[in-house]
Amino acid sequence: MRTPFHQNPRLQLARRGILLLLLAGASASGHAAPEPPGDAIVRELVAEALQNNPDIHAAARELDAARSRVSPAGALDDPMLELGVVNLPVRSPSFRREEMTMKMIGLAQRLPYPGKRALRRELAEKEADAMANNLQETSNRVAREVKVAYLDLGLIDETVRLVDRNKRVLEQFLAIAEARYAVGQGSQADVLKAQTQLSRMIDEQIKLGRERPMFEAELNRALGRGAAARELKTQPPRARNVPLRLDELREQARVHRAQLLAQQDTIARNDKMLELARRDYYPDFDLRFSYGQRDNFQDMRRDDMISFTVAINLPVWRESKRDPRVAEAIAMRDQATRMYEARLNEIHAMLRQQVATAEQSLKSARLYETGIVPQARLAVEAAVAAYKVNRVDFFTLLDNQMTVFNYEIAHAASLTGHNKALAEIEFLTGKTLF
Repeated sequence: MRTPFHQNPRLQLARRGILLLLLAGASASGHAAPEPPGDAIVRELVAEALQNNPDIHAAARELDAARSRVSPAGALDDPMLELGVVNLPVRSPSFRREEMTMKMIGLAQRLPYPGKRALRRELAEKEADAMANNLQETSNRVAREVKVAYLDLGLIDETVRLVDRNKRVLEQFLAIAEARYAVGQGSQADVLKAQTQLSRMIDEQIKLGRERPMFEAELNRALGRGAAARELKTQPPRARNVPLRLDELREQARVHRAQLLAQQDTIARNDKMLELARRDYYPDFDLRFSYGQRDNFQDMRRDDMISFTVAINLPVWRESKRDPRVAEAIAMRDQATRMYEARLNEIHAMLRQQVATAEQSLKSARLYETGIVPQARLAVEAAVAAYKVNRVDFFTLLDNQMTVFNYEIAHAASLTGHNKALAEIEFLTGKTLF
């Protein structure tokens, strides 16, 4: 004689296990205080990346090279030392025969037209300023990469946790289906459906186990860690109440975005280049000083001689040489200006997109958290209670549980999308939000 379903001890134990698990999940999601934020972890990871990332090191060395070019750019050319013989007779070479024959030593120095050296130095300084902003842009980009990779890794870990929890619930469901089938209260189809869903969760665990090392490798790359990097721990994603005012964010980007500041430095550099090209219409000066030593002839003493000359170049090739350089400088300045305007417009458009993504993702996450997920869990609890008295079939119970699982995954994805959009906004504006 079969034991009635509601009196079977194994089935009752399985039902109690399901209810306790569902109630614990609902309490953890709806009533418990949120877990401590992972901001401290992210700050530590960003600090590590700023110290170890090779892209940042390369940009820093490029800045060092640019700064080293500033002083030489405004320096004078090396002086020239001249040694020679002046007015030596060809037929009878002698230092004593002709009065104008002498041994000569001299120095020559080129002096650029006033203002050229200062312009060259200022031009090099603007290049160094641009490299400094490029270094900051690289640092901001690496920080963005660290945060995005950490968020992706955190989503994987949260998905693993949800899969594990759903797998335990499905194992409880499978136990119920098998017990009911054993006593003739259920069908083999219920058992097979539960086994299928449980196999799906096992396959999901395998897939997540395959994907996690890829996201972890991306984070380790951004951190500048080697192949023997330690395993990274993450915390579940959470919502952030960050005010996002598009006009303020656009102004912050204009003032603080390192890429825009570097392009402003490039525009200023091209202005200096234009001034220098126009200053090239004026000549440079060559100063020469020489000392000539004359030998005595018999008893007649010959005085030594000194010479001082000033030479200038004649900038006569205007149309073929100097005018094209001025035209080139004007074109490069205009190009840099247009590139700055194009990049500014692009950043404004990207800010609009990311703000919309952040806001919509947060709304979705709030809706899942306060409405959809709790309601879906209540539906599962109601299905469990109805299933105990044979008012719903096993497929309804199983479908309700999988619906809860899918909503929980969507909730975690919405939170991650919200935080990734904030990380992109930080990068676009050059200001830290979290």
